[in-house]
Amino acid sequence: MFYKIENEFLTCEIDDMGAQLHSLVLKENGKEYIWQGNPDIWYGQAPVLFPVIGQLIDDKFRYNGVEYTMPKHGLARKLLFNVKECEGAKAVFSLENDENTLKSYPFEFELLVTFELKEKSLVNTMTVINKTNGEMYFSIGAHPGFNCNIGDVIEFEQPETLETERIDSDNLLIPEKFPVIENSKEIVITEDIFKKDALILSGIKSKKLTIKGENEVEFTFGDCPVLGIWAKPGAPYVCIEPWYGINDDRDVKDDISKKREIQHLSEDGRFEFSWVAKIK
Repeated sequence: MFYKIENEFLTCEIDDMGAQLHSLVLKENGKEYIWQGNPDIWYGQAPVLFPVIGQLIDDKFRYNGVEYTMPKHGLARKLLFNVKECEGAKAVFSLENDENTLKSYPFEFELLVTFELKEKSLVNTMTVINKTNGEMYFSIGAHPGFNCNIGDVIEFEQPETLETERIDSDNLLIPEKFPVIENSKEIVITEDIFKKDALILSGIKSKKLTIKGENEVEFTFGDCPVLGIWAKPGAPYVCIEPWYGINDDRDVKDDISKKREIQHLSEDGRFEFSWVAKIK
């Protein structure tokens, strides 16, 4: 079911299945900024990535000597969230552990996904609350897809020298890195830039970027350790993905606590991050 929020400038719709952003429309001209999920290209729109990001080796991880099975990008995107609030320009969605999640993920938690419109900006905040009697390990990330065209430009707020990591046919990271830009602000969206899948970037100095084209969106991603940029090759959208986590490589870890970029919460701890999309 879709839930709607709005303010003077924008309307926004969110699907309670996965707490997935469905629509962001500028009222003055009716322009839609979010990819509408054409199943012939990519059915998704803005999945919430939790409690893993990307692919695990054989879809499995271990914790305290027990093996668990977890699909690519985790559980949240396939689960129904509860609506805690939806009024005016703000909506809050909640996902809590249950007997089914505990079979795949042995931690008690609450995940809050908040959407709030502020003038011509959408602020999306994700909050993880540890309700386990002890520590908790997780990854979390966002995956919003914005309408764009081939030839549009992604412009960082300051010059960057960046290499991308790549994944193999099993969606696992390979050791090599490949240059993307050198002392430049701009990545041009070409027909083949995503031919070898996502750009997986780290060490970014900028805190935000702008998608520049017919639709211009300033996207603030903050201090995320990894930023994914992805689309199906040649498709008219681009996903900007702040990640607090990353795919496995082929180095088998005997415990999820040793996974690269894994996040840790002590008992009763909270983790929160936000991204902001500002219509220019």
